[in-house]
Amino acid sequence: MNGLMIIKIALRALARNKGRSLLTALGIIIGIAAVIAVVAVGQGASTNMKAQISSMGNNLLMIFPGSQNAGGFRGGSGTQQTLKVEDGEAILQECRFVTAMTPVIRTGVQCIFRENDWATQIQGVNTQYPKIRNWEIVSGDFFTEADIKSATRVCVLGKTVAAQLFQSEDPVGETIRIRNMPFRVIGVMAAKGTSAFGQDQDDTIIAPWTTVRRVLDKSKFNNVNQLLCSLTSMDNLTLARNDVSAILRQRHRIDGEDDDFTIMDMTEVTQMITQVSSLMTILLTVIASISLLVGGIGIMNIMLVAVTERTREIGLRLALGARRRDIMRQFLVESVVLSGVGGIIGIGLGVSAAYILGAVNHWPVVISPGSVLIALTFSAGVGIFFGFYPAWRAARLNPIESLRRE
Repeated sequence: MNGLMIIKIALRALARNKGRSLLTALGIIIGIAAVIAVVAVGQGASTNMKAQISSMGNNLLMIFPGSQNAGGFRGGSGTQQTLKVEDGEAILQECRFVTAMTPVIRTGVQCIFRENDWATQIQGVNTQYPKIRNWEIVSGDFFTEADIKSATRVCVLGKTVAAQLFQSEDPVGETIRIRNMPFRVIGVMAAKGTSAFGQDQDDTIIAPWTTVRRVLDKSKFNNVNQLLCSLTSMDNLTLARNDVSAILRQRHRIDGEDDDFTIMDMTEVTQMITQVSSLMTILLTVIASISLLVGGIGIMNIMLVAVTERTREIGLRLALGARRRDIMRQFLVESVVLSGVGGIIGIGLGVSAAYILGAVNHWPVVISPGSVLIALTFSAGVGIFFGFYPAWRAARLNPIESLRRE
């Protein structure tokens, strides 16, 4: 018996019980749909996180005050005031892998323009900040070295702050009040979106670091919250970290003790977020795959019932000269068709569910052809695996005893 005839017979047998066939394939449909949707959302989230990380800066190296050691937290990064502007200048001059550096001084402020007010943070930086953060200015200009030297009360607004204070007006040239002190708006930054840490990068005001220190921070310590450095290339990351660490240890007179600073690069952040994202995707995929296992068991159960119901038919075919391998192929084809059709329907439902979830929750969705192909192959494999035993039982039936079966 040729393969085409076997397929026709198998399809005819399945068509006689359409409702049962559909219910049998339902487990495969749900399992494949769940896997496709979970993988699509997981890949989309991973892609979105990587884009957010890349938006944080150009070959970025971040240095925080404070540190932690292998035995546990000594205080954590940011809990000690150990970094100064002079440290950053020394790194820029002495480390051959650093092309730009800016100190960062942050403080929370309340800003007012006419009847509008907004609570945000202000960052004191230098003129290298847009280059390091790879952040464009869409309106106006950034402040200059002269503004830093004279601690001029000028500022550049993030998109969120500009929208809250000015709505649709152009803020460039206007004067806002920050802690009841006038600041002239000279520019607006391009939209950056949410960072990898979940913060709105556009909800900020940027000003000369000297202005923030003298006018707003008024700290008696000559410290900064952070140093941001841009490297020549991420290929030199290890050498750059070693050089920066050596420079800071020398300047801070650290000999045989733990660092009083923490160096972090975007590679570490990327690896951490990717690991968490991959772990969650794998966990959810395993949970969704249980439906495939249940669906496969359902197929095997129904195929065993079909063998019992069609015992006389099998015996008659064997008596008329059908080979045992033809019987086995027929039931295997029925099983594969059930799982294959279920897989195709499940792929359609999974893709639709992924896009619906993405649209409702504003999640990114990435559906790769590879994952769809794997899902389809896996569904066919489920049919072969769970259909083999019923097909084997059907092929091993004794034709004489089968014909006697009522």
